[in-house]
Amino acid sequence: MDWKDITRKMRLLELQTRKESCGLLAGEFRSAFRGAGMEFEEVREYLPGDDVRAIDWNVTARQGKPYLKRFREERELTIFFLVDCSASARFGGGPESLGDLAAQVCASLAFSAVKSNDKTGLMLFSDRIEKYLPPGKGIPHAMRLIREVVGHAPVGEGTNLPDALETLGRTLKRRSVLFLLSDFLDPGDFAPPLQRLARRHDMIALLLRDPTLEELPHEGLMTFHDPETHQDFLLDASCPRTRAAYRQKLQKEHAEQERQLTSLGVDTLPLSLGEDVLRKLSLFLKRRAHRP
Repeated sequence: MDWKDITRKMRLLELQTRKESCGLLAGEFRSAFRGAGMEFEEVREYLPGDDVRAIDWNVTARQGKPYLKRFREERELTIFFLVDCSASARFGGGPESLGDLAAQVCASLAFSAVKSNDKTGLMLFSDRIEKYLPPGKGIPHAMRLIREVVGHAPVGEGTNLPDALETLGRTLKRRSVLFLLSDFLDPGDFAPPLQRLARRHDMIALLLRDPTLEELPHEGLMTFHDPETHQDFLLDASCPRTRAAYRQKLQKEHAEQERQLTSLGVDTLPLSLGEDVLRKLSLFLKRRAHRP
């Protein structure tokens, strides 16, 4: 993709997502996530009815009467995108690819973060760490982040999700909201590092899917190619049994992905090409905001 194509794609994304994300997502975005922690605000004199557990005994001893500490929730968020740019996660059976879907999601959420005065950061990964953009604020930073998602030409083709998770765990020092965007077609054991990250951070897995891959075309004997392993295999796509087995296998894999991620303490949201992604994100954030 040359610079003109990247610029055109970025401008189209900005037009599609900036206004809508500020309207459709902004209402739910802030309330859907917890703050990074509690920040000290002041020490004041104890009043009847105050929680005695908040008494500052050092100040109380110096003043000769009870004082307590007051805290407020630190509301500035760091939103971090961990984006799979392996060959399978860039694939698309139609005019759009999973890479386009990832770019749309990142753009929508990044513009919402800008409106809320929050930071955004990015890590692109394949079978290696492709790109790291430290968290920052403002429209120029958000546009750079989107440009990286749209225009980066990956070196690797496979997927090494465990390595990406381990690297991010060592890099992020403060509690963040993590969006992991991937098709999760990864042979590695990502459960341990993912669980460790989910304990420290607010983590959401966005499962990128292409509906055109969920049904075999009626084409008889077909050769299929795995873009990551470069292996070819032959299938009779017109056989009802083959088609049913393929569909059931895919549905089982999707259900198992969601079950495993949920068991690790990660919120999940499947997103498919052709869907109204902003509306689906909005409903997801709304449910999250009203969750006990």
